[in-house]
Amino acid sequence: MNRTTLSLIAAATALAAITGIAALTAPDGAGAAAAQAPARLPVERSSLLCPAPSASDIAETTYTSFTPTGGKGGGDTTGSAELKESTLTLVDPGTADDKKTDDKAKDEDAKKDDKAKGDAPKDPAQDKAFVALKEPGKPVTAEASGAAAPALVGTATGRFAPGWATQQTTTVSVGGARGLLGTACTAPDTSFWFPGAGTEESRQDYVHLTNPDDTAAVADIELYGKDGALKSEVGEGIPVPARSSVPVLLSTLTTEAAANVTVHVTTRTGRVGAVVRAADDKTGSDWLAAAADPAGRVVMPGIPADATDVRLVAFAPGADDAYLKVQLAGADGTITPAGQETLHVKSGMTAALDLADVTKGEAGSLLLSPAEDGRATPVVAALRVVRGKGAKQEIAFIPATGPIGSRATAADNRAKGSTLSLTAPGGTAKVKVTASAGSEAGEPVVKTYVVKAGTTLAVTPPVPDGLKGSYALTIEPESGGPVHAARTLALPEDGVPMFTVQTLPDDRGTVSVPKAKEDLSILGGRG
Repeated sequence: MNRTTLSLIAAATALAAITGIAALTAPDGAGAAAAQAPARLPVERSSLLCPAPSASDIAETTYTSFTPTGGKGGGDTTGSAELKESTLTLVDPGTADDKKTDDKAKDEDAKKDDKAKGDAPKDPAQDKAFVALKEPGKPVTAEASGAAAPALVGTATGRFAPGWATQQTTTVSVGGARGLLGTACTAPDTSFWFPGAGTEESRQDYVHLTNPDDTAAVADIELYGKDGALKSEVGEGIPVPARSSVPVLLSTLTTEAAANVTVHVTTRTGRVGAVVRAADDKTGSDWLAAAADPAGRVVMPGIPADATDVRLVAFAPGADDAYLKVQLAGADGTITPAGQETLHVKSGMTAALDLADVTKGEAGSLLLSPAEDGRATPVVAALRVVRGKGAKQEIAFIPATGPIGSRATAADNRAKGSTLSLTAPGGTAKVKVTASAGSEAGEPVVKTYVVKAGTTLAVTPPVPDGLKGSYALTIEPESGGPVHAARTLALPEDGVPMFTVQTLPDDRGTVSVPKAKEDLSILGGRG
């Protein structure tokens, strides 16, 4: 017997041994059995980015940071959640803010310019946590005043990562930026849609780009009006330095003045957090958060009962026009507003529909779906909502938001002024709402709500027993159809019904982890 024959016999014997061991150790159902569904495990790391809150010297900002209980990242019992000042904040030279006339603010801008050039030493305070959580289940707050308040970059790890949320709430009592501005700090990404912005003379809308990473990012900003893309030669290749925030005044990107604009932010390299700070000379200001990804059916939850004017802005990013049915889900069911039953959104163009006081004293949510004989063409959409009249008006925005999968959180709530809106566009749903411990004192409270199919349930949420300070709300669907949610915070001042609305998408506190199984086919080739 020659060496070649012996080698073949040895190889066959080894393969048989391997096959036998694999057969003995293979899990039940291996082979032809279908693979098991991926397990959902808590995330081990989260990132959040908060924009510079205001350009007003009289702005007062509160940050509230919170992680729900019950999430241990990867089984870890340690971890942290901290937000730190961005190392560099660049101010758009086209700004028209009042602070440009203030000597102190000019000095601050000069210092920032020096840092941009690398001529100034790094501020040691930027290495310290601006706000840091001590334990899950109890919110922590921090405050900042004036125009010098920085953008924040934050990371949570271990048991603090799943569901970590931070709310930024700013009050500006007078001036062109007057209002209650609220936004949930966002996770970094590479694409954002903002229907509802404006470039007309009465608007001062900035898109804030914040880079969390140690390398520079490059972003593009595209603007779309009622006739398509707005001409712009300076919206491409915008550099966002490492761990910095760059505000860009939208009206400096184009010479075209438009009342209803859709903004699309993308990155060529790196990733950013993006949010639009919108200000109107007549109706105040607020943050416009990114809308949910383009979809054929969208929900905009949480229109206040006393809204005096509501405007729908939608954009069709694909190659096809969208023909949409417009409906309002109220307390008793879903109706179609008379005379405003449908909306035609042309491909690549922004369409608007003025709905006036569509809620008629009853809180509701707007639903968009394919019109009869229409295909489910993906769109992005948002609402501009006004409360009050005349000189006492205030503005807020409600972008389209996806359903809550497992859990959502509104981090900043007060003893008075919060309204929780829950919408079930499909089947009836049962929802558990938990009021956390207070930031200073207070014990958690849990309450369960039933939301009937096709309705919006607007409630004053539960308040922690013995509350001192602020608290967080955690919303968890327990059964039934999908649920969309929003939280309104109303803090009236001097007769102005100041308010802000934050939609509550799923917190993505868990991630799918596929279960691996042994596959003997890798031991041999396939002909």
